[in-house]
Amino acid sequence: MITMEWFFGEEHLEDVYALRQRVFMDEQGIAREDEFEGDDGACIHVVIYENDLPLSTGRVKITKEDYIIGRVATLPQHRGRGLATAVMQALIKAVCIMGGQRQILHAQLSAQPFYEKLGFTPYGEVFQEAGIPHICMEHFGSASMCCRGGE
Repeated sequence: MITMEWFFGEEHLEDVYALRQRVFMDEQGIAREDEFEGDDGACIHVVIYENDLPLSTGRVKITKEDYIIGRVATLPQHRGRGLATAVMQALIKAVCIMGGQRQILHAQLSAQPFYEKLGFTPYGEVFQEAGIPHICMEHFGSASMCCRGGE
């Protein structure tokens, strides 16, 4: 059975860290200090499980100015099942419920088309983050649109 769990703080970070280690560190070669910068306890996280196995995750980091979606990761053998899309839709909805109308993220260039399909638009110049080319992207949506399942 597939389930989605939400949490704020450090409740399920071991599952989040296991997914991110597998995807970002093992698969992409990102250094531990770049992946785990210490602010996960202050983020809203979502994890998708299948029979208690964590398959996909993402988070929203809230700052004074922005709602920053990031660290979206799905185990390689479970990609193509719509899990990352479900994670993103849940995170966008969470931002909208909190009253946010703009979500931003730093997309790896290879993932830019995925985020564009979800309504994100690139802005700014390409930059390097953890040795990987990224682009800033943004998404706008009102709370009513997000809560209806729209943008």
